[in-house]
Amino acid sequence: MARQRTPRWAWALTGSGHFFTETLEIVRSLGEVDLFVSRAAAEVVRMYKTDLTMPKGCQVYRDTTASAAPVAMFYHGVYHTVVVAPATSNTVAKCVAGISDTLVTNVFAQAGKCRVPAIVFACDSAPEMDTEAPEGIVKVYPRRIDLENTQRLAGFERTEVVLTLTALQAAIAERRQAL
Repeated sequence: MARQRTPRWAWALTGSGHFFTETLEIVRSLGEVDLFVSRAAAEVVRMYKTDLTMPKGCQVYRDTTASAAPVAMFYHGVYHTVVVAPATSNTVAKCVAGISDTLVTNVFAQAGKCRVPAIVFACDSAPEMDTEAPEGIVKVYPRRIDLENTQRLAGFERTEVVLTLTALQAAIAERRQAL
């Protein structure tokens, strides 16, 4: 695989509905981006009656292979930044434990191994919060372990954990400036 001239954003979607449609709008605004869609994210797309229509040039990779073959692009300098947003507590826990058994967790692991900076929008960020479900806003109460895993992930090298949509937008803007 030849190295691309201009590295791209890698955006990984998990099965969280927390600001799901808003994050898709951010993805669409980035330009040079590839989208990595977990099986759970594909279900959320259907539940929220949205689509994954992306700008021309954006590749959409779905979680369909056991070996997560698309992550090999990290070895060739194709990506300058990975964004995992929104990130479920399951994805955060797997990333903290070093488990890479899905497309999204493989993207995160390979980014780390290739020293590609990551921005993770962790959904479970407060003891009590409002989140979007297909039928509207609901109250959720993340468990202590979910909150602890979010904190642990924030301690990973080259990983910025953000807890709000505004913080996600700011982290992306800051990363753009650094490029």
